[in-house]
Amino acid sequence: MEQQSLYERKRQRLFLFLCGLFLTNALIAEIIGAKIFSVENLLGLPPSQVPVGGELYDFNMSAGVVTWPIVFLSTDIINEYFGRKGVRRISFLTAGFIVYMFMVIYMATALPPAQFWLDINKVDDAGNALNINEAFSRIFRQGMGIMVGSIVAFLLGQLLDISVFSWLRKRTGPKHIWLRATGSTLFSQLIDSFVVLGIAFYVFGNWSMQQVLSVGVVNYLYKGVIAILATPLLYLAHYVIDNYLGKENAEKLAEEAAISTFV
Repeated sequence: MEQQSLYERKRQRLFLFLCGLFLTNALIAEIIGAKIFSVENLLGLPPSQVPVGGELYDFNMSAGVVTWPIVFLSTDIINEYFGRKGVRRISFLTAGFIVYMFMVIYMATALPPAQFWLDINKVDDAGNALNINEAFSRIFRQGMGIMVGSIVAFLLGQLLDISVFSWLRKRTGPKHIWLRATGSTLFSQLIDSFVVLGIAFYVFGNWSMQQVLSVGVVNYLYKGVIAILATPLLYLAHYVIDNYLGKENAEKLAEEAAISTFV
């Protein structure tokens, strides 16, 4: 009884840790996702100027890609040990927190600024005129388009990831962890990378479809490369969990998750 109780406590702690990791990084990605950065400048390279639809585009990505790989990794681990229901539960919960986050941000940007806060920030470090309140609002109030696009793309991507992971797991059994993890990520992010940009910047914004495709392709290629490179981390996570729960308990948990996925 005591041994069983210890296992249950460890199991619950593991689930809470993975859910916290998932939730935290998903929220961070949503907050910083409005910034589009230059891949060429980051690598010290000249602009690529790739011709797309008669226009020239550089390699630009959303800053949200910084933490999304951790979201992918935690999704696959939760699915592996807690099944499809576990991932769905945290995915819908996270979507609710994303809505809540945007609501709080809108409330915060609507608060009247203190006068001294405005007075001491009239110029930036380069001496340029700066309205700190407007800058704060423009950065954090990302707009209805980004909010809707983020939530739709997030849920759609997660549900696709769960389905593909479960489909591959049914055919591979406990073997080929890399295949179901990488395969589900590559498929789900093919949809996610374009849906969020299409809704946020094409439907609600003023981007052309060429811009959506340009940034979306770069985002997807990055996510694909990271998903492949992160494969050793996936096996490392399994090793750590095996040692934490005990190999026999970890295998039992994974088997239970697989059974709940197949039925």
